Amino acid sequence: MNYLAHAYLAGDADSDRLGGLLGDFVKGPLPCGLPPDLAAGVALHRRIDSYADTHPAFRRSRARVSPERRRYAGVMVDMFYDHLLASHWEIYSSLALSQYSLGIYDLLDANAGLLPERLGQVRIWMRKDDWLTSYRTVAGTGAALDRIARHRLSRPGTLPGGIEELAADYQGFKADFIEFMSDAIAMTALARARR
Repeated sequence: MNYLAHAYLAGDADSDRLGGLLGDFVKGPLPCGLPPDLAAGVALHRRIDSYADTHPAFRRSRARVSPERRRYAGVMVDMFYDHLLASHWEIYSSLALSQYSLGIYDLLDANAGLLPERLGQVRIWMRKDDWLTSYRTVAGTGAALDRIARHRLSRPGTLPGGIEELAADYQGFKADFIEFMSDAIAMTALARARR
């Protein structure tokens, strides 16, 4: 999962949502100097990533990616799942995606002092170009993949244009996503309840 799915699966608590967004930017053992509630949110992010890596539906999605792009299958499936969540948002939330996205951007802005430098920069671009809402379209998700290839990878290889993989088996990815998301929602709700 990428930003949208991590924020959504984190639940309603701001600290969990913020931790869900911080997860890719905080390395090493927790608490990493973070307040306990925020460290718990990062721990939940890591648990979601581990869960996804072993989930049969997520693994099927990675296998759907062509051999030429298989090296980037994890990144691509993360983005495809954000697209599928955004494009079917009304099934998962009664709050409009545009409102939810603004709430996430406001949360990042309100906690700018706690953010690692890289996420502090990303949050500005995220709001400016409304990344979370843009995932609703295939074109917006493709632009996000291409942006990752340009800015986050030292060797983008075959990742640019990777949105073609989603188009090649859209229904297969969608079926995998629906199965995964149902299980992930249950898993994260249980994980939050047990803290």
